[in-house]
Amino acid sequence: MLDGQRYSFIERTNGLGQSTVMPYLPLTLTNGSYSVEVMALLDTGASVNVLPYEIGIQLGAVWENQTVTIPLSGNLAHSEARGLVLSGTIGSFPHILLAFAWTQSQDAPVILGHMNFFAEFNVCFYRHELAFEIRPR
Repeated sequence: MLDGQRYSFIERTNGLGQSTVMPYLPLTLTNGSYSVEVMALLDTGASVNVLPYEIGIQLGAVWENQTVTIPLSGNLAHSEARGLVLSGTIGSFPHILLAFAWTQSQDAPVILGHMNFFAEFNVCFYRHELAFEIRPR
């Protein structure tokens, strides 16, 4: 079994100058010969992984070629989303396939949710250290 990898929470400031500390994870996404490094928000309340439109474009995806529609909820309920499967690499772990709801929203972060990030990884949050550890299932 592979050892876990520990990451610190990252401080982010919104447009109003308010600062929050959140569990962001460095992630390399690959689609064919295209690759992008992103910071992805671990969201235990999210049902699905979410990919913003611009990141999909950077990865060479074509909106019209994605035929599976995925309903979103919450803040993204008004945004259309389509299924997109990408290869993801985290740290020194082997790459995995991640299924995303690729949304046309420009405001969404990359979100890692239950389907299928939390199906692939166990995550332990350390509240007092503001850190988290991931390990493949």
